[in-house]
Amino acid sequence: MTARGTVVLMELEGAIGPAAVDYVRRGLKQAERAGARLVVLQIDTPGGLDASMRSIIKDILASPVPVAGFVAPNGARAASAGTYILYASHIAAMAPASNLGAATPVAIGMPTPAAPSAKPEPAGKGGEAGGDAMTAKRLADASAYIRSLAQLRGRNADWGEKAVRESVSLSAQEALDLKVIDLVARDVQDLLQQVNGREVRTIDGPVKLSTQRAELLMVDADWRSRLLSVITEPSLALILLMIGVYGLLFEFSNPGFVLPGVVGAICLMLALFGLQMLPVNYAGLGLIFLGVAFLIAEAFLPTFGVLGVGGIASFCIGAVLLIDNDAPGFGVPLWLIGVLAVVSAAFILVVGGIAAKTRRRPLAVGVSTLVGATGELVEFADGEGWAQIHGDYWKVRGPAALRPGRRIRVTRVQGPALHVTDDNPAGA
Repeated sequence: MTARGTVVLMELEGAIGPAAVDYVRRGLKQAERAGARLVVLQIDTPGGLDASMRSIIKDILASPVPVAGFVAPNGARAASAGTYILYASHIAAMAPASNLGAATPVAIGMPTPAAPSAKPEPAGKGGEAGGDAMTAKRLADASAYIRSLAQLRGRNADWGEKAVRESVSLSAQEALDLKVIDLVARDVQDLLQQVNGREVRTIDGPVKLSTQRAELLMVDADWRSRLLSVITEPSLALILLMIGVYGLLFEFSNPGFVLPGVVGAICLMLALFGLQMLPVNYAGLGLIFLGVAFLIAEAFLPTFGVLGVGGIASFCIGAVLLIDNDAPGFGVPLWLIGVLAVVSAAFILVVGGIAAKTRRRPLAVGVSTLVGATGELVEFADGEGWAQIHGDYWKVRGPAALRPGRRIRVTRVQGPALHVTDDNPAGA
């Protein structure tokens, strides 16, 4: 550690997902290696994935370097998953005009509860089962989780549970008054001055902060975190998936182009890598591939649009169900699904039409293409002989009156022999 000490600053912006986990984990490890006195995690997020949020919290709880969660700059928010991360931080701070809360867990097909008093009907009564019970379980788990974090850090556990069950939010000053956070700071420098001399408890024991004249080290996302951020965006993952399918389909329909196959394979691998890090509904993914298969079949089979309509419907339903979570920033926009459905149908029908038209063309190679071709007899006797046609020698059969040196024309193919006739009978 240097004489002045180091404070690591990280900016956690946007939806909480696999890329955020990678960024925070690498930043905390870098801070530990540098012997930093404090990590300032500047938060501005609408929320994100539960699994990613819990991974970040585990890393914070296991960090030997104290972490100060700071909702900043002015106007920033720590909604949903951001609230849990702020509760887990060793120090919780907010900038003026920022807010936190709305921490109710949500998922596709699960209604957001309106009040904490709402109780699920027992399964089997009046046909009610499943949905309410699962909502209650999810709320109970999230409430217990945020209470445990609040108790660990000595913060307001009752309000944390209320944020989970009722989706309430607080401004910075209200959060300070209710002891949800530890302080309100204008900026990072003001935060460092206010926490100087405070004692916090990390996994290694009590630590007294000394941040008065610490050197600020900014940790930016590296190429890996940026790549993860791009390919784990659900809309882009879906687009990459379809480009991959298009590329491979085009290559299989028109072998030899190479480029579409290479681009398609790369995009498909990137899409699958991104999707395996997201909460993917595999039934939705299966419906997408089923829809593409129906559209391909429509291009080759005379079903009068039945498979095409079914393929578009299957694709749209699968795309809606693809991401099995309704967390902010992790949905697939309906307009994008519509555009991809139309483009997919047009692309596959065009490519399929080209392939079908190619199959209907007459053969350009093979012995059958010699019908109608002309040549010259080389040897001929008793109705059989050899002729030179298109530079090659072929066994031929024809009228006995033919003689070597005559121009002949192929009339038909029978087994290994070509049937020929005199090409210029008038000049005989």
